[in-house]
Amino acid sequence: MSASPAPQNYFPVSWDQLHRDSRALAWRLVSTGPFTGIVAVTRGGLVPAAIIARELDIRLIDTLCITSYDDDNRSTELKVLKSVPGDGESWLIIDDLVDTGQTAKAVRDLLPKAHFATVYAKPAGRPLVDSFITEVSQDTWILFPWDTELQSVPPIIKAQSG
Repeated sequence: MSASPAPQNYFPVSWDQLHRDSRALAWRLVSTGPFTGIVAVTRGGLVPAAIIARELDIRLIDTLCITSYDDDNRSTELKVLKSVPGDGESWLIIDDLVDTGQTAKAVRDLLPKAHFATVYAKPAGRPLVDSFITEVSQDTWILFPWDTELQSVPPIIKAQSG
């Protein structure tokens, strides 16, 4: 199994930023619909899926439950905990991030005809999604608001020299 390189950069995303980026993704998706419903890839895709569902006025939401990280954010063997029926025709898949592409490939294999959109994308996984808003480098770890809390941090120059 291939893993992302050790993060060299951190990209903290606030709740406000995630909301703005998810709405921007919804704007981009307006012209690609209409969609029968949304499949949120859990857990990261749940919040963006809710925002996008509201913006696109979609009421039918299902989940595709996949795990690929352990509690310490280490990559593990991919496990599909819950799938959805069909091939994805006219459905919209939403996830927070496409990283190495391992999860995205499994999602594509399960729902090959769906439109796959993520809020954030890294270069290794970007070819597997149809739409995204923000690209970050492969060595960047995105700090999502559900994984962080407010705290004091040193200036960048001091953090790099330490």
